[in-house]
Amino acid sequence: MALLLGFLLLLGLCEDTVSEEPSSSGYRPDGLEFQLPPPSYQTSDSYDPGPTGFFFEIVRLFVQIVQPSAFPEDILRKIIQKKFDLSKEYDKIIYYEIGIIICAALGLLFIILMPLVGFFFCLCRCCNKCGGEMHQRQKKSGPFLKKYFTISLLVICVFISIGIIYGFAANQYMRTQVEETRKLSESNFNDLRTLLNVVPGQIDYILDQFTHPKEKAFDDLDNINSLLGGSIHERLKPKVLPVLQDIKDFAEDMKTNRNRLVRVNTLLMDIKRSSAHLRASLRDLKTSAEQTLLDPQCNSPVVAPTCYSIRQSLSNLDGSADFDHLLSLDEHITQLDGLLQTDLSGLVQKANDSLSDIPGEVQNQTRDFISEFKKTLNSIQSDVKNISTKIPIQQTLSNFIRYVNNSEDNILQYLPTVEECESYRWLAGLVVCCSLTLILIFYLLGLLCGTLGYDQNATPTRRGCVSNTGGLLLMVGVGFSFFFSWIVMTIVVLTFVTGGNVEKLVCEPYRNKKLFQVLDTPYLLNEDWKYYLSGIVFNKPDINLTFEQVYSDCKENKGLYAALKLDHIYNVSEQLNITKHTGDINSNLENMNIRIEDIELLDKTGRKNLMDLRSSGIDNIDYAAYLNATKRSPTRVNLMSFANNLRRKANQLPSGHLKTSLKSHVDTLINIHQNQVIPLQNSMSALHGQMKGLHDRTSGLKVRVSIMIFFLNSTQDFLTSQLSEVVVEESKQFGSKIISYFERYLQWVKMAITQQFAACKPAATALDSAINVFLCSYIVDPLNLFWFSVGKATTLLLPAVIFAVKLAKYFRRMYSEDVYEDEPVNKVQSKPRVQTVPMVQTVPMKNMRHANTRSPVEQGTQTI
Repeated sequence: MALLLGFLLLLGLCEDTVSEEPSSSGYRPDGLEFQLPPPSYQTSDSYDPGPTGFFFEIVRLFVQIVQPSAFPEDILRKIIQKKFDLSKEYDKIIYYEIGIIICAALGLLFIILMPLVGFFFCLCRCCNKCGGEMHQRQKKSGPFLKKYFTISLLVICVFISIGIIYGFAANQYMRTQVEETRKLSESNFNDLRTLLNVVPGQIDYILDQFTHPKEKAFDDLDNINSLLGGSIHERLKPKVLPVLQDIKDFAEDMKTNRNRLVRVNTLLMDIKRSSAHLRASLRDLKTSAEQTLLDPQCNSPVVAPTCYSIRQSLSNLDGSADFDHLLSLDEHITQLDGLLQTDLSGLVQKANDSLSDIPGEVQNQTRDFISEFKKTLNSIQSDVKNISTKIPIQQTLSNFIRYVNNSEDNILQYLPTVEECESYRWLAGLVVCCSLTLILIFYLLGLLCGTLGYDQNATPTRRGCVSNTGGLLLMVGVGFSFFFSWIVMTIVVLTFVTGGNVEKLVCEPYRNKKLFQVLDTPYLLNEDWKYYLSGIVFNKPDINLTFEQVYSDCKENKGLYAALKLDHIYNVSEQLNITKHTGDINSNLENMNIRIEDIELLDKTGRKNLMDLRSSGIDNIDYAAYLNATKRSPTRVNLMSFANNLRRKANQLPSGHLKTSLKSHVDTLINIHQNQVIPLQNSMSALHGQMKGLHDRTSGLKVRVSIMIFFLNSTQDFLTSQLSEVVVEESKQFGSKIISYFERYLQWVKMAITQQFAACKPAATALDSAINVFLCSYIVDPLNLFWFSVGKATTLLLPAVIFAVKLAKYFRRMYSEDVYEDEPVNKVQSKPRVQTVPMVQTVPMKNMRHANTRSPVEQGTQTI
């Protein structure tokens, strides 16, 4: 048996198992729970970018708008199968990339036109065109236009600054996250090593848990007297104890009845004596009273009626109660005394003792079996502990650990190169953001100086130095915009095309698992294999084992057995069939050879005694005669009423011997009532109560005994015919309980190996870290935020250039201005004319005229 269970566990632990099955024994043992301690991993299974994630989502939404097409699964499948002909099917790629192509074309148009427009704009201004002429036309809408251009440029600068800020943030975020790559890779490889290192410990832990069911079984075996013997005892109690209790109660009732008979008989004798004495006393009193009434005084006409009345009433003094007809109960008492010599209660107690000895009898008979069974379980535990030494796990794990270490070395070898490239990228992004910042600074300084230095009362040729400086700064910003914007847009286009495509072709399909669905396409990676992964793992490509399913299972931290469906290699669900492998143990437990001797509830003597008590005759006593006799009054009249009436009549007589004698008879009556009648009444009442109770207790005696004998016989038949079956059934239950401990353990072994043993979550986390975290969250998301922010800022440079050129005219000092003369006398409106005036000349606003104030040298020079 030890080899059987040891081999069972070896199969379960060397291979792997399937889902948990219900316990065949039907028991769910309490206090026997197992839990495989989960290992602690360093890498978080999810990545939270923090507040920046909101802006990442905005960029993803923009990419989705630009590129709304679904993931090109068919194109990707054809590319993997090398069946995609670009020359014939380029239209599919163009259709998929149309949004990115249009945006990239607009960016290229910006890159091409911006320097050309800047070049021709410069030439145009050198020819005093395109606003290059340092002359400002005076218009009524001039103040409004100045404010409009100022506010518009300021708003544009605010939006440009937001883009620059997020550009700086995205650039720095990517640098910071890439610097975390080394820590991320180390934590993932440490988790993989933890997974591989914890496997032997998990095996040892699973094997060590065998101690718990074994100790539970030992505890039950040590308490077999209370568990098995007690269960047999409890099984018999509902049938046996009521019968024994009825017999015991009947025996006690018969003893009580005998005692009541003795008391009734004693009371009856006392009542008979008291009744005879009462009759004698009343008779003597009557005789004495009659003698008294013979007094000569009664012959007197006055007294004669009273004496006659008293003489007539004396006839009522006879005693009415006569108990001589009530038979003595000595015969019944003597018969019960003979029957009660048999100790019926003792016989019942003997049967009770036999029932209570069952637990001790079970313990005595199973002592040798328990010793052998404990040796078997100890032998099984020794075999279980040796299982780990027979499993070639270390060699396999060493190969995996070596592979993990080599992979980590390769990644750490290339990390410095990645970090160096990242530093160059960071520097380039910093230069781009700084270039835009420089342009923005010129615009903002131009706005600040122009707004603070502007004097609305000053003419265009008399503007102050601060205002003129503001205009020059705005033009410098315009020049830098033309010079840098196309370079920045080139970087934006390149990063947009790269980041947008990686987001749509890698990150998004990885998050929604469509990338796995493509890889799971039948016959994709190998033309001869339907499912590539099952072909690699099992060399059986027809088994439905997919990348998506393995990734999802590992993501849920399931064991490798469930994730890789290793039940196709070895189905331990059949090998760990509880009824198949525990049958021998169960049979051994069933054949414990427990024999309980037949329990005799009542021997022949006790049965004969019951039959004799049934025919004892105490239920045939004439209880009605006793009850009727004790219900009557001891006297015909109430002696106290008679005495009071006699006293009243005596008081009517004249004083003398007659009156005195009659009063003495009154005292005698009162004395008889108090000393004889009242005690006799009490005795009669007591006898009445005793007889009524005895009648109630003995009525239906024969029926009661007959029913008792019927249940006694049926219970005895049950014990004779089914006691052995009860013992066998309870022994099976006890054995099933022992088996349930090991069933529960084996079921947990199955569950632990399939669901918890070698849980592959670190593998899924490592894949997430490589693609979802490193590539998408560390690089693609900030890269997309960078081109989105910088591209927005660069695009806004176009309106900024326009408004800056327009606004510079209102801040810079002009070389000429419009001058108007007063109206002539003939009321003909005068025409403006150009007049050259010194720059320091003050021209009244009421007499303005067109003046050219440039010197010959200045006329050949034009400021852009």
